Amino acid sequence: MPDRYCHHRVTAAPHRWRAVAEALREAGAARLAAAGGALYGIWRSQIGRPRDELTVMTAWPGVDGGTDAEAAEILLRGVPDVVGCESEAMTPTLRPDRRDPPRRQGNYAFRWFETPVVHWAEFLDLCAAAWPGFESSYDSQVIGLWRCGDGGGAVRRSLLMTRRPDLAMWERSKIPQGEKEAEVRRQLSRRYDLCDWTCVYTTTLLTAEDGDDTVRWT
Repeated sequence: MPDRYCHHRVTAAPHRWRAVAEALREAGAARLAAAGGALYGIWRSQIGRPRDELTVMTAWPGVDGGTDAEAAEILLRGVPDVVGCESEAMTPTLRPDRRDPPRRQGNYAFRWFETPVVHWAEFLDLCAAAWPGFESSYDSQVIGLWRCGDGGGAVRRSLLMTRRPDLAMWERSKIPQGEKEAEVRRQLSRRYDLCDWTCVYTTTLLTAEDGDDTVRWT
């Protein structure tokens, strides 16, 4: 049975994002573990989201069990300075195949897609074809592609998370050099053309084990 994940968009009181993140990293993670879940990661805004917003993901064994609201309640219980939280349940598609969390610091892009059902299979095929070349060309990793709980409607909502070492590589990955990179870009561009809507924002990983991001992005 595949694991279940929850994406949480946590809004902190002004200037309190770091204090909230520390509380989630310690007490929040302990509560999740006691309930059978795990803290998958905490990210701070870099480009495209408010300064005092945290992106948090939790992981749970199996698709059955609690709801996204119950996961958020466990994560946030007793944490001061939380103004609001929007949560969404997801299941992994091509990746990840296990709940090992990301650990390396870098530029993490969260890209959301809404893709018509008739294009979903091709969308997945293009991801599988493009990812190996993308990762080898740009020192980057595809962390996961999750399908959101859309209820089986006409549109598949999904979240793609990728890691690059820095923003310079983000820009570099958009400008192909040579035939191999051009083919990767062609596959990714076709994937974008299949969806009805997409947006992206970038973050850095507060739960990284190899270094803290101290840059003032916003």
